[in-house]
Amino acid sequence: MKKTTILIAAALACFCGASAQNKVKANFPEYSFTTVKAAPITSIKNQYRSGTCWAFSTIGFVESEVIRLGGIKDTLKYPDFSEFFIVSHSYLERAEKYVRLDGHMGFRVGSQGGDVLDVIRDWGLVPQAEMTGMQYGTDKPVQAELDGVLKAYVDVIVKNPNKTLTTAWKNGLKGILDAYLGPWPEKFSVDGKEYTPAAYRDALKFNPDDYISLTSYTHHPFYSWFAVEVCDNWRSDLSFNVPIDEFMEIVENALQNGYTLEWSADVSDPGFTRDGLGILVDMDASSRAGSDQEHWVGKSADKGNDRLSVVVEKVPTQESRQIEYDNKTMTDDHGMQLYGIAQDQDGKKFYMAKNSWGEAGKYKGIWYVTPAFVKGQSLGVIVHKSALPKSLLKKMGK
Repeated sequence: MKKTTILIAAALACFCGASAQNKVKANFPEYSFTTVKAAPITSIKNQYRSGTCWAFSTIGFVESEVIRLGGIKDTLKYPDFSEFFIVSHSYLERAEKYVRLDGHMGFRVGSQGGDVLDVIRDWGLVPQAEMTGMQYGTDKPVQAELDGVLKAYVDVIVKNPNKTLTTAWKNGLKGILDAYLGPWPEKFSVDGKEYTPAAYRDALKFNPDDYISLTSYTHHPFYSWFAVEVCDNWRSDLSFNVPIDEFMEIVENALQNGYTLEWSADVSDPGFTRDGLGILVDMDASSRAGSDQEHWVGKSADKGNDRLSVVVEKVPTQESRQIEYDNKTMTDDHGMQLYGIAQDQDGKKFYMAKNSWGEAGKYKGIWYVTPAFVKGQSLGVIVHKSALPKSLLKKMGK
């Protein structure tokens, strides 16, 4: 399979609403980036053919937080946590809820960052080496078979053919998860010391309750908590609702001060490319022909290679975000980690995002996204509470 096809499949696997995914992507001019500020991140991972971006992005975020909290400077000591320890717990708990609701909820591969924090809170963390999730004959995640088997299994349980659920169904589901992803480690050693997953989490001083999920929509009051209504938020985890300009101030301030953020976004926009760019491009304004229009809308597109010679961005607003959310043109597509600030050759600001598609694109797994793209396409972010203004924490009751 060609690499580009694999990347598309990995991206689509994260999508909850896929109706807007067939848009033509923009073909941008060449960019050259200089890093202005960047927090430490761990190595680029590859979710490959699985819908687990939510786990990869949030675990990457957690790894950076452990580095920050512990003051780790030596890259050889950077943590590497198991994504599939999280995924396995999530799938089992999701199945239990699916059965309790008689199948009246989505049972799919997608989820959100809050789910990862919930699992860490309840079960802990384990090193990647203790649970790789690769128990089914491939060296990268290929989960279509597992996902299909799990869905078929829980649908049989929902039908309740015996008119009473047996005591075996949860063990049967756990057996499937263990066969594909491996059993949950009960104890393991790190640097000669033995831990349980919960003890390891605590030794790393990672407290899931120290993290806040933020969003920005007008169908709920600002400065209130609500569960963002997307199918991936199956746990109904709460986010705090703030105006979008304040949301962007929080993102900027966090990145300027050495924090990273878990970022949930719609990446179906034409300006999110396989080459590692996220630009909220106005395709009509950017590609209008030259001649006497050039004075008004800029230079024409280069017909030779179909690249945009002038890139015009949309100006996202609180109203435009709400319209797109309500119209389902902004959907819960993909999770990444925002970790830095860069500028292009013309001094334009970009944010740096760690993706989970391997070392893909021109920037080896890093995406450069404009503030306008983040403002227009974000469903939410998760960040440590110490990155937030005290006045906002007070409104949260923290």
